[in-house]
Amino acid sequence: MHEILQTIEAFTDKAHGDQMRKYTPRDRYIVHPMRVMRICEAYTQSLPVLAAAILHDVLEDTAVTKSELSSFLSSIMPAREAERTLQLVVELTDVYIKKNYPEWNRRKRKSAELKRILQNSPDAQTIKYADILDNCQGMSEQDTDFAPVFLRECRQLLKLMHKGNPELKARTEAVVMDELAALERKS
Repeated sequence: MHEILQTIEAFTDKAHGDQMRKYTPRDRYIVHPMRVMRICEAYTQSLPVLAAAILHDVLEDTAVTKSELSSFLSSIMPAREAERTLQLVVELTDVYIKKNYPEWNRRKRKSAELKRILQNSPDAQTIKYADILDNCQGMSEQDTDFAPVFLRECRQLLKLMHKGNPELKARTEAVVMDELAALERKS
């Protein structure tokens, strides 16, 4: 399993290329999906879940297509695990993005995305909890105008997503609430 995850990490790093983390520009993008995978690893040893955690932004934020990702996964994993990994990555890929819905404002896109995410599998929601956790840790220190908006969106998602790992959900909710409280103290 370790070798497969290393191969997926290399594929993901190459796919994200020169992308850097938005709020921590000193970090190559790959640090985020690897942290998401490590968070998930504390709650599951499922290869498709860990693989999808690493790959969760590839279809959304890179030029890699679903077909290319499917071919790659099929070349390194048993068919059933490759299919499940691809399914999870598709579930985790935002559909209601600005590029596809330019006439919609952020609130409308996020509302539609929330409805879609609520239909996701428990494994996809578990990965989403880990994604939120990693994205929100230290968010209040960023001191951006975006932090309060993002944290409130995450709180709303967490209120409604109930299928994923309950321990990870509770951990993520605590971080989001702590970050919101830190922002309140700053104001």
